[in-house]
Amino acid sequence: MESGINYYLAAFLVALFGGVHCFGMCGGIVGALTLGLPAHTRSRFTAMLPYLLAYNTGRILSYTVAGILAGGVGAWAANLASVHQGQQILQIIAGLFMVSLGLYLAGWWQGLARVEQAGGVLWRHLEPLGRRLLPVRTPGQALGIGLVWGWLPCGLVYSVLIWAMSAGGAVQGALLLLSFGLGTLPALLTMGAFAATLAGWVRRPWIRRAAGTAIIFLGVYQVLLVVVSWLEIHP
Repeated sequence: MESGINYYLAAFLVALFGGVHCFGMCGGIVGALTLGLPAHTRSRFTAMLPYLLAYNTGRILSYTVAGILAGGVGAWAANLASVHQGQQILQIIAGLFMVSLGLYLAGWWQGLARVEQAGGVLWRHLEPLGRRLLPVRTPGQALGIGLVWGWLPCGLVYSVLIWAMSAGGAVQGALLLLSFGLGTLPALLTMGAFAATLAGWVRRPWIRRAAGTAIIFLGVYQVLLVVVSWLEIHP
């Protein structure tokens, strides 16, 4: 149970450190949705909060559904070979993907942008559904926008989905993406309230480099866990 908690805590931390990517990737969306609310709603944070919570609840629900799919596919693939060996291979791939994500966030390598572009194929079919819910006038509409928003092409999400494939099953994949989604809340809720003020702050190179470096360390740590486990079995 302790290792499972560490697993989900790591996913939470990846999202927390990756908040600078959330600002860049979703800042425009959050700003547009917030500015699209009625003036009397935007003027008070307490009035705006139900909409912000609804956006993010929908988004995290979509992440969780994606985690169910990724975890299920990963468990099926692992069963084609040795389950333990298959999970180890997927964990190494996920760790390497996290390293590439850290390099991407820090601005040292842009290869992950191509992965986000590939995800745009699905997004082109989903984005019109969200557009039909605009302008947002009720929390229910905000929830619907969030459900669509959760499928926005994002290297940060994709890295955790690959990780979810090694989680052991659909339930574990769902919990991993749920933990990740909760880790994105501080950045995105804050952005909804203070988008203009924070936009310039997170563009500072040292902020992005620090966040990228933290995620690189998490990715390397994940790979090392698999290597150490393998060496213990095959001394």
